[in-house]
Amino acid sequence: MSAASRKTSRNPYSVLAEFRRRLREFLTFSEEAAHAAGLHPQQHQLMLAIAGAPADQATTVAYAAESLGLKHNSTVELANRCVGEGLLRRAADESDGRKILLKLTPLGSKMLRRLTRAHAKELNVLAPQLIKSLQAISTTRRATSR
Repeated sequence: MSAASRKTSRNPYSVLAEFRRRLREFLTFSEEAAHAAGLHPQQHQLMLAIAGAPADQATTVAYAAESLGLKHNSTVELANRCVGEGLLRRAADESDGRKILLKLTPLGSKMLRRLTRAHAKELNVLAPQLIKSLQAISTTRRATSR
């Protein structure tokens, strides 16, 4: 069997397991970086969801809950902790005063910038491995669908 044949006939389970391992490496890094910054990982994720929302998206608790895959009441508690720690503030939506938006404070923005730099640096290391795993998944999928 040639090297090319072996590559396309890899066990699809091992290919997926490798990709999942690579993702978990990044998630573990992310959690550890948040803890090192004095945050719970979900606080970091909430801040990132708020900062990364599309410009036309109202950053409400409902939006944050959907983005994070959390229940509404869990997101309210998470937002309350972030507000209490000075990372987020609540503000009335200028176009619809009934909506309350979550906004980053200067402290929240500073912490998020620092974490984002660390994440970008880590992704520069992990990206080639993640890309390789994704390519292996694609190759294996094509080979097994024939």
